[in-house]
Amino acid sequence: MSFRKLPKPPVLYHPPPSTTAAAAVANLLPPPPPPDTSLIASPILSLTSPTSTIQSELTSFINTHLKINLTPKDLLLFLKNHLHHHPKFAHLDLHVFRHAATLDSFRHDHSTYEWMVRTLAITHRLDSLSSVLDFIVSNPCPCSDGIFSCSRTEPIFRFAVISFCNVGRLEDARQVFDKMRKLVDGKPNVAIYNTMIHSFVKYKKFEKGLEFYGKMISDRVKPDVITFNILINGYFRSSKFELALEVFKEMRVKGCVPNVVTFNTLIKGFFRERKFKEGIGMAYEMIELGCGLSSVTCEILVDGLTKEQRVSEACDLVVDLSRKGVLPTKFDYFRLIETLVDKGQVVQARLMVDEIWDKGNAPSSITCTILIEGLRRIRNIELAHNLMDKMLSQSIVPDSVTFNCLLGDLCDSGRTSEANKLMILGSKKGVCVDEVSYNILVSGYSKEKKQKEGKAIVDEMLDKELIPDIATYNRLMKGLGIR
Repeated sequence: MSFRKLPKPPVLYHPPPSTTAAAAVANLLPPPPPPDTSLIASPILSLTSPTSTIQSELTSFINTHLKINLTPKDLLLFLKNHLHHHPKFAHLDLHVFRHAATLDSFRHDHSTYEWMVRTLAITHRLDSLSSVLDFIVSNPCPCSDGIFSCSRTEPIFRFAVISFCNVGRLEDARQVFDKMRKLVDGKPNVAIYNTMIHSFVKYKKFEKGLEFYGKMISDRVKPDVITFNILINGYFRSSKFELALEVFKEMRVKGCVPNVVTFNTLIKGFFRERKFKEGIGMAYEMIELGCGLSSVTCEILVDGLTKEQRVSEACDLVVDLSRKGVLPTKFDYFRLIETLVDKGQVVQARLMVDEIWDKGNAPSSITCTILIEGLRRIRNIELAHNLMDKMLSQSIVPDSVTFNCLLGDLCDSGRTSEANKLMILGSKKGVCVDEVSYNILVSGYSKEKKQKEGKAIVDEMLDKELIPDIATYNRLMKGLGIR
């Protein structure tokens, strides 16, 4: 088998004789062009117009780091460890890569191919990437000299396909796929088909995605759950709801078990079509099939229902899922509680939180804070106090603002001693008890004419250096009625 090498770049001058491969690489650089005096600008380093100083420096740099008998391993180490991070020469990596291929004693392998493809893709030199892939097609890795192709060929081309897809160059991606298809043994991995189909969906070219899916079937590549998820999403995006359901049925007929992404996509589709009953039914079907609900699933359900003012249905659903023991522990239903509080249904929200909490799904600090603020708003300090106690007992730490506001409410209602106990508990559990907290208690004891208890708080403030000056101390003591 013969291999075509890339043509040598045009030589604008004859290099001096050299005895090393490294020198040959360096001597490829052409001499600088005549200076252009019509423009006054800083010199720009490029492949076609390097200064003589840069050419000399590059020659020395290459001769220092490359061996006489150049191997792919040597070139890879040079590209990776020396050239890649060099401030002056990093952009000449492709130039060095190409010229190495012209050396009679050198032949690229999958290691240098992979490095060059990944580097060009990451640095967004996609036009140059196409030329390197063409070169790989004409000059396969030496591992391909036998019956089978190199096992690294497909991953190299797959990375290139993904790179073109990421920037929307789908036709280039398809061409790269076709080139890879000719090189690899057997069938390409299903993942690369999925990448192509997903990109067509993403860039609103779903019909071409379906064509590629047809190509996948004709290539006898078995679609997986990701393939079907992409197709379902594509049909939904194209407002073809019934066809999406047909795909769902097809995947089950073909023995492909749907996963949580499949169900989430379907639930979104049902809700988009305002078929809320069917969407909720899909969630229960997930449970029956043993596909556990995720936090994302619950967010789709709850947010979809609350946006349509179906708050009661959302509450019933969350409570029922909690009773069945399938509500994800990481699901934060604070938006639902916030909606109830905004509607004035604070007590109902508190009862709901308690029931879910008792089933093992502890609310987040945000959920509790929203609920406490709602209870304070309706002046139900008792329930707010009980909730704060429950939070702290389970190490759910509130923010200091909410905590201090509740301390103030307790003191205003003549329950400063209870506020003091709450502050002590909060301090032990990690609440940021500050000067404001202590001042609230001192003020509360002052109103209740409890000098002894108030002075104890002031003394504690002194111990913690929370009283900045004598004037503040005198003001606190005067408020307690102590001269």
